[in-house]
Amino acid sequence: MNRINLITLGVNDLRASLQFYKNIGFKTTSNVNDEDLAIVFFDNDGTKLELFPIENLAKDINPNDPPKIATGGFTGITMAYNAQSQDEVDYILGNVENYGATVVKPAQKLDWGGYGGYFTDIDGYYWEVAYGEMWEFDNQNMLIIPK
Repeated sequence: MNRINLITLGVNDLRASLQFYKNIGFKTTSNVNDEDLAIVFFDNDGTKLELFPIENLAKDINPNDPPKIATGGFTGITMAYNAQSQDEVDYILGNVENYGATVVKPAQKLDWGGYGGYFTDIDGYYWEVAYGEMWEFDNQNMLIIPK
């Protein structure tokens, strides 16, 4: 097992989260007006992102004794968007607040030599947006981890 195909975010309001992610550039055929909207898959490069109502996600794990849904605080998990320039970092962090995100760490020079910051989406999930001039990307815009 050495691959992540899909990351699922349990969301409080599927339609609002769908609109948020579409607004910041994620592509999907799902529409907020779909009557039977139950799950959303985004057609992004590399690992895919999925949105699923958090109560249903907990029941999917264990229908008889679903895990307790955390409220607030840091869960220890972040998503990352690896940008290809400092300007791209600035653009993303400057744009996400227009759609309900909160920038929790403005773009800045980082200890490891890169440039980046963090925002939380409308469900409180943390996203790092960072750039490193030493980074290389494959043909699916995925960060290449040197051996």
